[in-house]
Amino acid sequence: MIDQLWEWLVIAGALAVVLVGLVVGFLRPGRRGRTPTLPPTSTPPPTQPIPAQPTPADPGGGVDTLPPRGTPPETDESDVLLEEPVTPTLERPETAVGRLQRLRARLARSNTALGKGLLALLTRGGLDDAAWEEVEDTLLAADLGIDATNELVEQLRTEVKVHGTSDEATVRGWLRTDLLRLVDPGMNRALASARVDGRPAVVLVVGVNGTGKTTTVGKLARVLVAEDKDVLLGAADTFRAAAADQLETWGARVGVPTVRSHKDGADPAAVAFDAVKAGIELEADVVLLDTAGRLHNKANLMDELGKIKRVVEKQSPIDEVLLVLDATTGQNGLRQAEVFAQVVGITGIVLTKLDGTAKGGIVVAVQRKLGVPVKLVGLGEGPDDLAPFDPEAFVDAILA
Repeated sequence: MIDQLWEWLVIAGALAVVLVGLVVGFLRPGRRGRTPTLPPTSTPPPTQPIPAQPTPADPGGGVDTLPPRGTPPETDESDVLLEEPVTPTLERPETAVGRLQRLRARLARSNTALGKGLLALLTRGGLDDAAWEEVEDTLLAADLGIDATNELVEQLRTEVKVHGTSDEATVRGWLRTDLLRLVDPGMNRALASARVDGRPAVVLVVGVNGTGKTTTVGKLARVLVAEDKDVLLGAADTFRAAAADQLETWGARVGVPTVRSHKDGADPAAVAFDAVKAGIELEADVVLLDTAGRLHNKANLMDELGKIKRVVEKQSPIDEVLLVLDATTGQNGLRQAEVFAQVVGITGIVLTKLDGTAKGGIVVAVQRKLGVPVKLVGLGEGPDDLAPFDPEAFVDAILA
């Protein structure tokens, strides 16, 4: 009996030892159920200013809001370390001063037929009627227009007759003077880009399909940003879904907000109205309104353009109406220009693709047709290849 009792005591003692060992092992570090040791926390990085980046507006077409400028949330012991926020770098556009000078080589190459052709004809001596007809043909092929061509040829014939010389330097001087007179450096080519009576300048950009209006508006925004202007874009081309996206992208690259609608088929006049309203509220220097391309012979589309102008003018005058023309269309673009001028009152011309054509005479032709100046020219595909038009640089490039 005593032996059995002793045997039970030994077994009970062994079990107690095993149980204690299990409890101790379970509570040792490294096992599930322990209280974790927290890593040391660090001081959050200082808040960095976030540049203006347009974000989609509300469906009604209001001003795109900018990302909030706040402080990082407070951290507790369970937070991971915060990373330094990524700050997008805004582009700083090239200044517009001297752009046309930089691009003169492209212009000279495209207008070789006009400049070199005329010089070759006028300096070969013995100019008879057939030779003068060749001069006329060269000028007409360059889209100078009939009236301007007749005027220039008559002036050159008089100079040759009076001075009786075919010296290239002398003839080049005559050509420069006469061409510059036709291009008319006295026209006011200043662009409305400053606040007027406490409101922003409003610029409406119009034209037919395919002339590059949206790209031109984006490039024009860069020109103005380079001049330290506060710009706001209005995406009133609501027919092409990609047009507003494209314009918004142009603006985002230089920190310019865009007013747009995310509704399919939204009223372009309403978007334009909202953009001007936002420009007034934000105290912008200038509001650029992009419009859909439209054929000049489609009455309903032209009427809609007139409506945009009327709606905008209910809250602000329109200071500038720029017609974008493709220089490669030549004389075909003049009829388009006439119709747009009748509907919205053109104040200036933007000639795109001028580097891709030998028809530099279109500058003279369109100015004479509309009585308004060429204010800007597009001379390439680069973002800064839009330049204020400089008559003297233009003529010098032709005769280079």
